[in-house]
Amino acid sequence: MKRTAAATEVDAPRALSQALRALETLLGPTVLLDAQARVVALGAEAQVLVPRGAEVGARFHEALTGTEDDCQAALRAAREGLITLRGGAGGAGQRQLRVRAVRLSERGKDAGWSVHLAPCAVDPDHREERFQGMWTQDSRMRRLFRIVEKAARTDVTVLLRGESGTGKEKVACALHALSPRAHGPFRAINCAALSPSLLESELFGHARGAFTGAVRDSPGHFRLAQGGTLFLDEVAEMPLDLQAKMLRVLETHSVIPVGGREPVSVDVRIVSATHRALRHEVEQGRFRADLMYRLRVVPIFLPPLRERPGDILPLAEQFLAEFNARGGRTVQRICARARRQLEEYAWPGNVRELRNAMEYAHVMGEHATLTEADLPPEFNEQARPVRLPLSPASITSPLPPSSPSLPSPPSLPSAGARDPLVEVSLGDIRRALARTGGRRARAAALLGISRITLWRRLKEAERDEKR
Repeated sequence: MKRTAAATEVDAPRALSQALRALETLLGPTVLLDAQARVVALGAEAQVLVPRGAEVGARFHEALTGTEDDCQAALRAAREGLITLRGGAGGAGQRQLRVRAVRLSERGKDAGWSVHLAPCAVDPDHREERFQGMWTQDSRMRRLFRIVEKAARTDVTVLLRGESGTGKEKVACALHALSPRAHGPFRAINCAALSPSLLESELFGHARGAFTGAVRDSPGHFRLAQGGTLFLDEVAEMPLDLQAKMLRVLETHSVIPVGGREPVSVDVRIVSATHRALRHEVEQGRFRADLMYRLRVVPIFLPPLRERPGDILPLAEQFLAEFNARGGRTVQRICARARRQLEEYAWPGNVRELRNAMEYAHVMGEHATLTEADLPPEFNEQARPVRLPLSPASITSPLPPSSPSLPSPPSLPSAGARDPLVEVSLGDIRRALARTGGRRARAAALLGISRITLWRRLKEAERDEKR
């Protein structure tokens, strides 16, 4: 007897359910996605892990309440990754899931993914994490993510401090996305990019006729961010007279447009950022102390990439995977010499510079293996890239006093030395570690070498002692 179309339609869900049960028996909690990353089916075990409300037809990132960038990166990655959930899952308070995606194909064409999930049950000090478009396996960055989550729940002001390229705007976006204001606007303005008069107009708005060229009223960023978040980048560059007006806005929750007379109420959450130490700017008379206290209820420091060397190569590989997905050249691996150059480079431009370097290498190279010849010219022009000093926070923080049982520290090399191969004895390293309370990053800065060079020297000493 021939099967009818109706019978086939009835059997299809049953067959899918049986296939999912088989997959979950072999591989654990499973979600099937189509080529557009929409949920086709959720296994019974997967339904326990994913947040409530996840359903067939939802986009993968919506089902997991993660960001689209995080989920797309997890789908592209050839290895297991970690996704941070925005809320508890299955009532069990699960905050993170391990994700491994297997691409499916039909007749040579992409058909979607089989995504396998697992609870995050790993050593919290040795794991990676994706968070609101950012990735790390550095413990300080993971602590930073937790601070961001806590700060996002309230309307307190946040001051982000870090070098160019460390991701200050990404953190500002995360603070907005995780806050009750997430459905409101997010506005960003660079205080260093505009003249003082134009900056005032851009922030507070202006009335028609307030100055030459003001042919109509302009609301300004404060009013455009109503109900949302205003991100003030490079806030330390704001002129002193404008700082006084900014302080008034924060105290009264209202703005007076340039050329206007009546205050206009505003409801805006302020997130600021700078690469400068505001306390130093206050001491130099370039920044108001009262405004600093208003802006930095929650201060967050973003460490430079050179202080998280374990993130360099994994980030490089992720950027290459992203560029591979665009089409054209496919880079499958990075050769050992190129990996060493990436690890030993100073990265003054931080993650932004790393991404640009990988994009350059992806465009200029011709083979499946990325070699040192594919890297930007600066990698091959300088055998010893100049290392910048450690973060201001690391340098200005008081160091523990030298141990009285140790030799006097003046025999240490100058912190200004920049040659990673400078003659540094094991005794020098031990004295530096004693002075810095065992903090390797500070000890390396004191010795004028990279943290990786210090680590290798200690490893060599351990091997010598075992012989």
